[in-house]
Amino acid sequence: MIVEKQFSLGQLLLHLIIGLFAFACILPLVLVLITSVSSERSITLNGYSFFPTEWSLHAYRIMFDSHSSVPRSYGVTVFVTAVGTFLNVIITYCVGYSVASRLNRYRNVIALYFFVTMVFSAGMVPWYMVCRAIGTYDNIWALIVPSMLFSPFNMFLVRNYIKSIPDTLNESARIDGAGEVLIAFRIYLPLCLPVLATVSLFCAIGYWNNYFNAVMLINNQKLWPLQMLLFNIQSEITGMSRVMQGVVVNPPKESLKMATAIITMGPIILVYPFLQRYFVKGIIVGAIKG
Repeated sequence: MIVEKQFSLGQLLLHLIIGLFAFACILPLVLVLITSVSSERSITLNGYSFFPTEWSLHAYRIMFDSHSSVPRSYGVTVFVTAVGTFLNVIITYCVGYSVASRLNRYRNVIALYFFVTMVFSAGMVPWYMVCRAIGTYDNIWALIVPSMLFSPFNMFLVRNYIKSIPDTLNESARIDGAGEVLIAFRIYLPLCLPVLATVSLFCAIGYWNNYFNAVMLINNQKLWPLQMLLFNIQSEITGMSRVMQGVVVNPPKESLKMATAIITMGPIILVYPFLQRYFVKGIIVGAIKG
């Protein structure tokens, strides 16, 4: 016997509200995309519009022409984000596991040590001097290592998640003869995928949007990440628009801004759906454990 699911008026209203909210969230992204393929003249005359009078790919041609450095900077940013996120997550997990372990008698002291770094900062000058001293200057590691020192907030997030796992699992593994490394990476690591997915997303966004390291530590333009290069392109376009006042030629300043937004946020939007299932799993596990 097939039972048809009946939707009540309240459920229908709830779905309608969620649908309208999702539509309101996606609408600005659609406007940014349409504006990025609109001509500068259309934007000047009509402003931002979902139905531009003239279409143009001039902004994308500027960023991806044969002499553009955008593809190379894209590769630098992808490499830095992938390597930096992987190393950052591994370090964060190892420290979080160590601090959460009841066998570590100094776990509270170590936790306090990292907590102090959340409250106090040494400042920019010591940070710059340390980066120069360890050789992370004007090379690819200057974009990875200074940000690889993990966030204490992420460490405490991992620690609290590990502490929510029953200690009987650890004790059973030790009775079976498992060592510390085996327990950490073969037993606890798969169980921590939900929280590690959250930490990975935080780290990836941080590396992807980071331009401060490039400003402070990079002189070689071939090592510029995407954010630094696009900022430089925007500055050049703004300078051109000021110099060419009264001339018919008009650089695509507004459409270039929107094209820049599309290029920079596209990969993050594509990555999030693959991590979403881990967020859902983490919520379910947390609900079961109370």
